[in-house]
Amino acid sequence: MTDGDALAVDRHALQRAFSRASTHYDAAATLQSEVRAELHERLAFFALAPRRILDAGCGTGEGTLALRRRFRGAQVLGLDLAPGMLRAARARGWPWRRLPLVCADVRSLPLPDASFDLVVSNLMLQWCDDLPRAFAQLRRALKPGGLLLFSTFGSETLVELRASWAEADELAHVSPFVDMPALGSVLARAGFSEPVLDRELRVQQHATVRALMDSIRAIGAGNALAARRRTLTGPGRLKRMQAAYEALRAGSGLPATWEVLYGAAFAGGAPDHQVPGESHVPLAALRPSRARKG
Repeated sequence: MTDGDALAVDRHALQRAFSRASTHYDAAATLQSEVRAELHERLAFFALAPRRILDAGCGTGEGTLALRRRFRGAQVLGLDLAPGMLRAARARGWPWRRLPLVCADVRSLPLPDASFDLVVSNLMLQWCDDLPRAFAQLRRALKPGGLLLFSTFGSETLVELRASWAEADELAHVSPFVDMPALGSVLARAGFSEPVLDRELRVQQHATVRALMDSIRAIGAGNALAARRRTLTGPGRLKRMQAAYEALRAGSGLPATWEVLYGAAFAGGAPDHQVPGESHVPLAALRPSRARKG
């Protein structure tokens, strides 16, 4: 098995996991909500008047609605890989809030070239096993000079869980995440200019290892690696992992680190390797949002 095979993501498993999580995602995704709020605050750093906006990895549509409220009159499209997430977004109701939504993989966007002024993506890119292709697609969808604003998880995410599993066996139990230098390099190769990256560490505390793992599953963020074990983990390995994690216990519980990387970059020249899109969604399907009456 090559390194590429070991890092490949099972896209169907990812779809199923996030679709299953969609009914309770908003209640469980506290961290994702906090990071999205921070990401949207960064929009104030730029002089923006976008006419078309893509929310890439829109999930249940909370962020898509926030973009509509922020940029009144803009056309906002939500895109997600998981059909269940889009069903939850559609169920938000209110005709004035009805969202144009597309179920698609960011690695092969079914959107015309140069069709958006702004792309926002909150904690989605960490599930892409081909970041160069994903960024090239996003650059293709942006107009020249358009802004990409995103967050993703960095390589120190769940470092405690990863190390504890390493004490139990040699299998991959935690998805790998990109580090900041590699992220900047991929952005530049994809044709983005003036990239700005920064990071923050968020540490959550959990009463038990089981509580941590349940919280990860509740948001659909379990192990979706194609090379993951497909059978139940034996009790011996599970006990060894839990014992290793317990050695990290402090007074407030078991720590779980999430490294959040924030990025902003403008669509510049063409990427090193052109990646064609699959333009099946006409922009005429987008309708200007209407301000709420009353």
